[in-house]
This record gives sequence, structure tokens and C-alpha cells, in this order.
Amino acid sequence: MEFRRLGNSGLVISELAFGNWITHGAQIDEETAQACVRAALDAGITTFDTADVYSETRAETVLGKALAGQRREGLVLSTKVCHPVGPGPNDRGLSRKHVVEGCEASLRRLGTDYVDVYYAHRYDPGVPLEETMLAFADLVRSGKVLYVGVSEWTVEQISRAAGLARELRVPLVASQPQYSMLWRVIESQVVPACEREGLGQVVWSPLAQGILSGKYRPGAAAPADSRAGDDAGKGFVDMLVGHWLNDEGALRAVQELGPVAADLGLTMSQLALAWVLKNPSVSAAIIGASRPEQVKENVAASGVRLEQDVLDRIDGILGDYVVRDPARTG
Repeated sequence: MEFRRLGNSGLVISELAFGNWITHGAQIDEETAQACVRAALDAGITTFDTADVYSETRAETVLGKALAGQRREGLVLSTKVCHPVGPGPNDRGLSRKHVVEGCEASLRRLGTDYVDVYYAHRYDPGVPLEETMLAFADLVRSGKVLYVGVSEWTVEQISRAAGLARELRVPLVASQPQYSMLWRVIESQVVPACEREGLGQVVWSPLAQGILSGKYRPGAAAPADSRAGDDAGKGFVDMLVGHWLNDEGALRAVQELGPVAADLGLTMSQLALAWVLKNPSVSAAIIGASRPEQVKENVAASGVRLEQDVLDRIDGILGDYVVRDPARTG
């Protein structure tokens, strides 16, 4: 496993992070979830990502149990706040009340005194940004949060938050956007803005919800053990990547990546992860897994370097199926 600094901060994270969206507390049982976390630890992953909303808060609890007994100083643990986690009007958003109470609840579920990175899971247009950033600042000063991040924010939102972070002396260091060979909307605007402000990218869905693994084949039903073939994950997969999943031309193009990977001695998943990690603005790519074997396969992408001719070959294959429109951020 190789390591990178998170943006301009001093925090060092594994370039592959383990995330438990959809899987823990929903798609797989707790024993399998713990086996996946053990596989991640054994492979050298130190960075773990979750959110209060995942599996209706169960994902945080499962991850906390899986990491119990590990040396806390050796881990980088992140969670998020914003999406609804209860029925009340204050059980959501980025108000001071919900940010502070959400952090306290996440710490209890995770079984820890602090989180390394606390993300605003989305932007909340109904709350003054000054209120949100002050709440984050107070959590930092209390020691319950060490660094702050944002997820799927626009350039304007990131720039405003960064300005307030400087005034409040808060370490805003991370952006967590979707990014993959197929989804490149952050490249033209978000990445340059984050580079100016010192934020590193910790990207999610680097395999495009499994499409880039090659498991979804044109004209064939989704494998029963895949996210698209599972009731717990199908809705999310359709929402995020349905336009590719239901396009046989796109799926045929993805299959053409198989020989590219094979020429390099890689699986298609490893090629997709290596492609994401070739971007110097990416501090880490988040992988998920429903089986320990998937963790072991994906970790082999760490340290792989892709030459320009390989990148050109990939671009030629995927062509117009790549989404680049920066307006799709958020």
C-alpha cells in the first residue's frame, strides 16, 4: 500500500480507502463486513470512510465494531453529516444543531472520541454557510474533529467555504466527489479550485458502481451477487449509472478495456483504480467490497503507474461515453 498527503495538510492517508456505503448494515451480514475490514487492514489500508446516513446509521455501528481493538492512532476515520437520519426537521441539513448533534451521534456509533475527517455530505442552501463553518470550527477546537471536508460541492461553494475556513482557522482539507474513467466532471473546475485552496480529492465510485469491473455484460442480466442484482443496491446503481448500465454500446466499450488491462497484467478493476490514482490531485480512491477477495484484488492497484499510451488507448475506447460536463457536479 502506498500513501499520500490529504491535500496540503500534514495528514497521511492510504491511497486506497475502505468505504462501507450500501454494503455494511444492508447488502452483507455483519460477519462478512468484519471479514472485509480485516482484509483491508491486512492489506495496509489505514483509511476508512462512512456516513451517518448509510444504511440508516447502521453502517457506522458495523464499522465501529469491526475496528474495535485497533490502534486508533494508526487509523484515519471519516464520516459525514447532512442527509436525513431521523423524522424531525432538525434531523438533517447543516444547521449548527444538526452538525453538532450529528457528530456526537456518529462518535457514539463508531465507538471513538474523535473522527479524523468530518465531511459536509452535501451543500445545504437553507443554512447560512457561516453557521455551518462555525459549527465545524467548534468541533475542531473541541477535539472531536481533526479536519473538515466537503462532498459534491460546486466550485463556488468550495471557494466560499475555504475563505471562511481561513478566517476561522479551520483545516478544510478534503473534497469527496464521484470520479472514474467514465465520470470526469470534476476535472475542469473542481480540481483546479481545490488545488488553489489546498483540498485533496478522496473520490467515490472509482469503478462506476462496478461497471468498470466488467461484470455487467451487454445483453446479459446483472449477476445475482452484484449491486445491480441485489435489492439493497439496485436503486442506487440505477440512479448513479443507469444511463451506462442500460446502454449496450457503453457496456461493449467497457468490455474492450479487458485487453488493455490484460496487457498490463491487471484486472479491469485494478486498471480503473490505477487510472483514478494517476491524477495527482487524488489523495485516495474509496473502494467498497462485499467479499474479502474483492479487497485483496483492488489493493493490488496501489502503486501501479499507467503510461500515456495506455491512457490514450482508454480514452479512444470510451470516447463519447465519458461524462465531463462540470454542471453535473453535486
